[in-house]
Formats: sequence, C-alpha cells, structure tokens
Amino acid sequence: LLLGNHISWIDWALVQIACPRPIRFVMLRRIYDTWYLKPFFKVFGVVPISSGQNKDSLKTINDLLKAGEMVCLFPEGAISRNGHLGKFHSGYLRAVDGLTDGVIIPFYLRGLWGSTFSRADTGLQEARARSIRRDLIVAFGKPISLQTPPDQLKQKIFDLSISAWESYSGSLEPLPLAWMRTAKRAPSHISAIDTSGNQLTNRQMLAACVCFGKAMKLHSKVQNVGLVLPASGAAGIATMATMLKGKTVVQLNYTAGEEAVQSAIEAADIKQVFTSRQFETKLAARGIDLASLLSGTQVNYLEDIRENIPKWRLIMAATQSLVLPIKWFYRLHGRKMQLDDPAAILFSSGSESKPKGIVLSHRNIISNCKQISDVLNTRTDDSIMACLPPFHSFGLTVTMIMPMIEGIPMICHPDPTDTLGVAQAVAKHKATILLGTATFLGLYARNKKVHPLMLESLRIVVAGAEKLSEPVRREFQLKFNKPIYEGYGATETTPVASVNIPDSIDPSDWKVQTGSMPGTVGMPLPGTSFKIVDPDTLQELPIGDDGLILISGNQVMLGYLNDQEKTDQVIIELDGMRWYKSGDKGHLTPEGFLVIVDRFSRFAKIGGEMISLATVEGHILEALEDDTCVIAAVAIADARKGEKIVLLSEQPLELEPLRKKLLESNVAALLIPGAIVTVQEIPKLGSGKTNYPALNELARTVTEAND
Repeated sequence: LLLGNHISWIDWALVQIACPRPIRFVMLRRIYDTWYLKPFFKVFGVVPISSGQNKDSLKTINDLLKAGEMVCLFPEGAISRNGHLGKFHSGYLRAVDGLTDGVIIPFYLRGLWGSTFSRADTGLQEARARSIRRDLIVAFGKPISLQTPPDQLKQKIFDLSISAWESYSGSLEPLPLAWMRTAKRAPSHISAIDTSGNQLTNRQMLAACVCFGKAMKLHSKVQNVGLVLPASGAAGIATMATMLKGKTVVQLNYTAGEEAVQSAIEAADIKQVFTSRQFETKLAARGIDLASLLSGTQVNYLEDIRENIPKWRLIMAATQSLVLPIKWFYRLHGRKMQLDDPAAILFSSGSESKPKGIVLSHRNIISNCKQISDVLNTRTDDSIMACLPPFHSFGLTVTMIMPMIEGIPMICHPDPTDTLGVAQAVAKHKATILLGTATFLGLYARNKKVHPLMLESLRIVVAGAEKLSEPVRREFQLKFNKPIYEGYGATETTPVASVNIPDSIDPSDWKVQTGSMPGTVGMPLPGTSFKIVDPDTLQELPIGDDGLILISGNQVMLGYLNDQEKTDQVIIELDGMRWYKSGDKGHLTPEGFLVIVDRFSRFAKIGGEMISLATVEGHILEALEDDTCVIAAVAIADARKGEKIVLLSEQPLELEPLRKKLLESNVAALLIPGAIVTVQEIPKLGSGKTNYPALNELARTVTEAND
C-alpha cells in the first residue's frame, strides 16, 4: 500500500513513472465520474471511492492487496491548498482490516507545488514559471506496518521530505549565481527601496555588486569579511559583492557591546570591516562608538568605495548583465564555489550564554529561502518589509536574501523599533509581507500614531525569534484586523524550521485545510522534520509527550566556528539523518504542529518539581489582565527550596494582591513568584529578544541589595 502527500493533479503519474510495478490508484468518485476522463481511468484500473469511504470500495482495495497488487491512495483525501501536509485520515486502516501479509510504503512528492497542476496561488505559479527547469522528485521510504496510525505515518513522510529536499538542493546554485539568474530575468524590476529615498532595479543592483566586489579590494588570503550595516539596499549590495568574490560574510552585531564584537572579530579572524559613514553617525547618536567596537581592523566605508567607482564602469557592468549569458557574466566577475562552502557566519544572540559563531553554507541559506517561499506562497506582486538587521538570522535570510533570490522587492528601513517609520513605509510602498519579533510587533499595537490603515496592504504577518504572547497576538488582531502567524527556529537552522500559515478552503467541497493552530509554532517546513526525544537517552517519545526538540533538514548549520566539541554536542546522527538539539522543550500534536513549552534552561527546580518560567509569566499576564505590562520571571538560588522564582516588572506590582489573584485562578502555589522586583527596563538584545544573562544578573543584584 503506497501512502504519501497529495500536491497536484498529476501526482499519480509521477508516482507511476517512479515505480517499476503497475499501481492501482484510488480516486474520489466525483472526479472518477467525469465523463471525458472515466474511460481513461477504467483502462488504468483506477478504484473510485466516495468521500464517505463506502464499504464496497474499501473491500475492493482489500481484495487487490490480498491478490498481491500494489495500491496507492492519498490519506489527505484532497490536493494540498497551501503546499503543506494536510490532515491524514484513518480510512486506509479500514481498507487493510484483516490483512496480515503486506506493508505500507510511504512516499513524498516534491517539485509540483507552484506548478499549474497544483492549487498554489496564481502569483506563485507565475513566479515558478520563470524557472528554466523543475526537478520532480519521489522519495520512497522503508516498509512499515499496515497498522501504522495516521500521526506516525505523517511523521515518516515529514522525515522523507528531507531526503527529497536534499536531492533537490543538490541542483541549486550558490547564492550569488542564483540571485544573478533571478535578477537577469527581470532587469527592470525593483530590487530594493530604501525609506531614505534610494531605489535600485535588478540591473542597477547587478552592476553595483559587480563593481563593488572589485573596488572593495578584499584580502586574498583572508576568508572572512566583516559587515556592519542596517537593513538597506547597501547591505544587500555588500553581502552579494562579498559572496561573489568567494568570501564568507560575517554580519557583526553592533548592539552586542564591545566585548562581544571584539570576540567575534577574533574568532572569525576578521581583518576588514565594511560599514557606512551615515550609519556610523546614527550609531553614535545612540551612544554606540563604532571605532571602538571595530578597533584592530581595517574599517572601510561604502561611500568612499562608491566615489571611486567611475560611472562608465557601472554602465559597462549593466550592459554586460544584459547581453551576456548569466554563466558567462558570473565567470567574468565571480569566483567558483560549492554549495557546501561557508556563505555566512552569524553569532548567536547571546540571550543565554557567550555568543557562538554559527557557520551557514550556501546550501543552508538557499534551501531555507526556497522552503519559506513555498509555504508563504510568495507572489510576483509581493513586496517584503525589510527592517530586521542583517546580523539577525531572520533579517539575513528571510528579509534580505530570500526576496533577492525570489525576485521580491525589499522595502528597507534601518530601525525595527521605529514602528511609525516602518508603518509609513508599508503604507507608502504597499508592502504585503511583514516579519518581525514578537517584541517589535507588539510596539505597533501600542503606538497610537500607527493607524490601522497604514498596515492595510499586508497579506501576511509572521512573528519569530521569540515566543509570541497572547496579549501581543490579541492586541495586533484587534487593532489591525490581521492575525500574527507564529514561526520557530534558531540561528543554527538558518533560521526557520516551522511556521503557521493561513488556513485555506477548497470551494469544490468547502473543506478547510488547517495551516495554523493557535498556541503552536506551526508544522515543519517542507524538507524539515521534528523529533521529540528524552533529553538523556535520546529515545523518541510518543506524540503529545514533552521532551527535547530535535530538528533535521537542509537548513541545519555546518557547525560552530572553530569549535568541533560544541558542534558535536548539538549535532547528532539518528537513523542516518543529522539532527540539531534545539535545547527547547515541547511536543507534537497529532496533526503535526509543534508546541513549545520553554527552554530547558528556563526552568526552576522548586521542591523537586521542574517549573517552567514561561508558564509562570503566562499565568501572571492572564491574572493581571493588562496587556501593557512587561515582566520576566527568573530563578535564583534559595537555601530552603533550592531555587525560588523572582518576577521582574517594569510596572509596580504588589506580591500579595497578585498571589491572591493567581490562587483564585486555581494556579498552583509552586507557580507563584516568591518576590517581585520593579526595574526600569527588562534587558533586551538588539534583536528585541530578552537578554537572559543580563536579566539573571539583574535579578541577583537587586534581590541581594533588597535582602
């Protein structure tokens, strides 16, 4: 019995072409009875079945399997409307009732989503039609029991998607060549718009990257090149120009402090850093001394490089991009590189420990770009609001490189905390996609100057990088009438591993394919899989049980920079697949959606019980009924109970009234903080995430002072 995903009208043909044996396909009767198709289906022995799974059809399938024939059906029961796996129905279990001899062969189809044979948006179909070739892949899995339940079957097919995407990614090209190919197809289309007023077409961007690549005069013997730039067209140019010369881009986090930046420079052996005088001035106004941060390196300014590029050279490069085949153009100006060569090094946020250098390959980044594009149904008329800094993996991959690779205009704004400026840019340029951290998205709802009409053009809003709180979700929905779809990942996964997406409906039978489930971070992206295991034994846990989240897929990093020991601690091999140990605790729902409970490091041990600090924060916010309250719970040492929970709050709170409210809400006594400390500000990183080392230190310092 062949069981797999259903992505297009011609899946049956693809499966039959890939299989050496004749296959008897099962098809919905309403399609089978189409008068001009029915004779064709009869010739091929197609088995019609009603949506109610009538007994005669199920018996026919059972008899065919008993007779030794190969039967194929699609347990989703309908063609996907969003590119994701839909709900797996259990009807196939009734079809094999009483069979003791036989197996299920799971399969995964990749390549037809976005084609005219799929139910993808017409915009995505038009975008995919520009591709010269389309790789169609059928990945078959190992035989499994006929009694395998739907949730386990779905998990097997998620795992198979990794094999299919691994094969597909081998046909992709390194980032600069892939981007050049996209830009050449539509040279006059807008590539980037800066809110400062600058605008670049694909042709201008191509010429600028080629000329900057030569004028930057990169050290031939030094592989890693530092960049300190905000979200901007200039950041896109500098990034692609550096990669074009075969170098590895290191996006330095200018908000992390001098010690962290100097540590990154030393670890990556950076000799040259490229930045902007204009940006240096803006950082100085915020109290950030760029010269001090970058001491010991050769600092180069893009404005100076631009002045030294004669206009005729830009015109010549633009002309060459138009008349030369793209491979000739690339050979003339680029360096040969492999998909698995390092493309970028990003340093972790440092939200829990000292920042680590995370090495991402061309394959990692371009695979994640294609995965994201598929599930977001990117269209030819899309434009993306790019305001996240490139030193953040979300900003580098999702809001800069992905739109460049997919030919989507970037609307760039250098400051993600300037919500009014971002909202005005969305309104002015009709942006359709907004991605950000939950912290930043919460600012839009609270800023009275941001009118709901400013975000009217957005068709999808996605939050990632940190947990999306219910108050932020609710406020945003009420003010802008737009849901926030929560995603999940890590810098080590380039970064996106899963995301909720809009539900979709089939007008032929009005059935809804669920793409979003509140309280979860979505299903894994195509080509990605999750596994929930015991953190000590790494044994897989049943669906619904909490455990350590493992992530596998093409987007899993090459490793940590110059630290094989740490790499080996977090990258493991199970069943022949590479898995990243996320450090997060959570579980999978029967539908395949991931629920995050907390970081394993964000638990307090009180009286022998493990208490999630995120759960504590959630109960307190519900009890306060105040969406503007900013709090954070930490665990500090306690001589009597081992640890105690301390609540830090930016608003004055009284412990006893809060304790009373929590108890009235039936919150367990262990989840009630032992102390409340009012602070001026909860420590944040430049990405908007909570700075937990600083938070813990602040809690200890203030508590000791109070004691």
